[in-house]
Amino acid sequence: MAMNHVIEDWADQYVWIVGASTGIGAATARLLLDKGAHVALSARRQQALDDLAAADAQAQPRTLAVALDVTSHASVVRARDEILASWPRIDLVLLVAGGYNEMRADSFDLAQANQLIDLNLRGVFNCLAPVLPMLIRQGGGGIGIVSSVAGYSGLPKALVYGPTKAALINLAESLYFDLHPKGIGVYLINPGFVDTPLTKGNDFPMPGLMQPADAARELVRGVERGAFHIHFPRKFTNTLRFARLLPYRMYFWLIAKVTRL
Repeated sequence: MAMNHVIEDWADQYVWIVGASTGIGAATARLLLDKGAHVALSARRQQALDDLAAADAQAQPRTLAVALDVTSHASVVRARDEILASWPRIDLVLLVAGGYNEMRADSFDLAQANQLIDLNLRGVFNCLAPVLPMLIRQGGGGIGIVSSVAGYSGLPKALVYGPTKAALINLAESLYFDLHPKGIGVYLINPGFVDTPLTKGNDFPMPGLMQPADAARELVRGVERGAFHIHFPRKFTNTLRFARLLPYRMYFWLIAKVTRL
């Protein structure tokens, strides 16, 4: 049984993607526009959003480009109000924006850690503050939070990134308890490795590396079938889900062997 509403037709759906300028966010925007949805594109760089919105002349009337900075609550509120001035409602909010930097114990940098926490975690809360009351007033809709398989359990080089993503997994689970009874969907989206600017600098094996368009198809397919936990590629993500169940001695050995770190 689906844990959220099944979506069979995107033609009358209004979707706001926060983090739409590159990677999974941009690819998801293109796919949803192809499926007939109305899509609001948000990220920090207005020009990148304008370029994406102008790429498909047929879809352009269904596209809004509204820049924001997720580290600023006021910026997110302004963007929401600008979108609602043009649309009757927002059916689905996809929170894709996030950052990544490698960090290990011998190179811990508090300033960088706080920047990543502001972007990956506080940025999501800055979006929830104006979005949740809107969805509750509407009595429907949904919210998708893009976390990462790095949130399943501790990994090398993810000293700060991993904990921010683990917090988002916990957050989505908690939101489901509160929003599902109100008819509001919650989607926890955990991608594996996707070929984006965030992964270009990785110097370790990336099993199951996906292209953004493939990741977007998996994401949208999961939302369409009403899944709560959307994760891909399945072979890799299920391996990590199994690994977290192992005794710590076996888990640490396995991850060190696979990552060579």
